[in-house]
Amino acid sequence: MKIISYNVNGIRAALKKGFLDWLQAAKPDVICIQETKAHKDQLDLEAFENAGYPYHYWFSAQKKGYSSVAVLCKEKPKHIEYGTGIETMDFEGRNLRVDFDEVSVMSLYLPSGTNLDRLNFKLNYMDEFQEYINNLKQEIPNLVICGDYNICHEEIDIHNPKMKGVSGFLPEERTWIGAFIQSGFIDSFRYLNPEKQAYSWWSYRANARANNKGWRLDYAMVSSPLKEKIARAYILPEAKHSDHCPIAVELNL
Repeated sequence: MKIISYNVNGIRAALKKGFLDWLQAAKPDVICIQETKAHKDQLDLEAFENAGYPYHYWFSAQKKGYSSVAVLCKEKPKHIEYGTGIETMDFEGRNLRVDFDEVSVMSLYLPSGTNLDRLNFKLNYMDEFQEYINNLKQEIPNLVICGDYNICHEEIDIHNPKMKGVSGFLPEERTWIGAFIQSGFIDSFRYLNPEKQAYSWWSYRANARANNKGWRLDYAMVSSPLKEKIARAYILPEAKHSDHCPIAVELNL
């Protein structure tokens, strides 16, 4: 199973930049999309079906043009879970899960901490999400949680490790993602690429992408029972429909 995760920073903008042609060439079995910034009724859903994804699920924020996640599948899942059931998390459309027989795949868009209010929201979200996942794993041990975590874990994951006072690389954020991994997940890219310095997001400012001054904010976290199934994990920086690029994990199921 090939799973791709991609923060598209607006699906309608990405479509205008050739997103569907790229998707047909990439051919994931499942693609988790974050920051669609759209409701279903704002999209031509037939275009996704014609591209080979007849099963598509959208979980949008109450506020139009904001946040929101989606999952597109080649095969029909046995169950779709919209949100987490936690009101403080779900109104911004940040979690969507599809369940198959051997694995469940979640598209996650963790908040960014752009100011003090949003940072407090993010930290609360992280705590609630950890508790939610701890419970979910009892029911569904084979989990892949793909998405934009809005956190760089280690110094290797950011072009300038001196940026310790910036949200996304704060000590408490890094501690949280480390503890999340310790709670029973594998950062699939780092597991297979322990020394590789590669990024999944670049600021639009100061020619950051051309100079490769990036951050690795996007992860395919694979639950521990699936460890031996991880075949490949990689980043696709050549895809340029967003300020993020896609990441991928392949599982031998």
